[in-house]
Amino acid sequence: MPWWDTTIEVLISDYLAPVMGSLVLMGMWFMGTGETRLRNQFVTICGTMSVGFASGAVGIINGFYFRTRPFIDLDLDLLFYQPTDSSFPANTTAVGFAMAAAVFIRRRRLGLALFGLAFLWGFARVYSGIHYPSDVLAGGAIGIAAAGLGLGLTQLLSPLLRLVLRVPRAFYLA
Repeated sequence: MPWWDTTIEVLISDYLAPVMGSLVLMGMWFMGTGETRLRNQFVTICGTMSVGFASGAVGIINGFYFRTRPFIDLDLDLLFYQPTDSSFPANTTAVGFAMAAAVFIRRRRLGLALFGLAFLWGFARVYSGIHYPSDVLAGGAIGIAAAGLGLGLTQLLSPLLRLVLRVPRAFYLA
């Protein structure tokens, strides 16, 4: 089915999900007024930290454990380029779920939409032979844990963040 393969190719790309998540975070930065805007900006900061924590955790795990990709083990035809890094855990899913969980904290519907996109991203990568299902599940768990860590750190640093955000506000950047 050519239309299905085309759909999967769009979903597995390195651009669709991360760009959409980044645009949502950037939009939240400027959304609302007063205290609502500040809380949205904390979500953006939390989401950014969460992506960093998730990628860092995956990088650390990859330093100790390497798993070959399904397309190598199962001799599959790819719809995507051949990644050479470890399959486990799925960094893409970790990033997608980290952004979704951070947004979900403040904006439930928007967060659910990003969770759906992150799920589709992971499903498409399993379907296309880039990851095993366990890679995606582990990546999702890492992303959600990273968002929890980002939320905790954001709350801990809240007084400092409020102070620091005064500078960009003076230039209409926050």
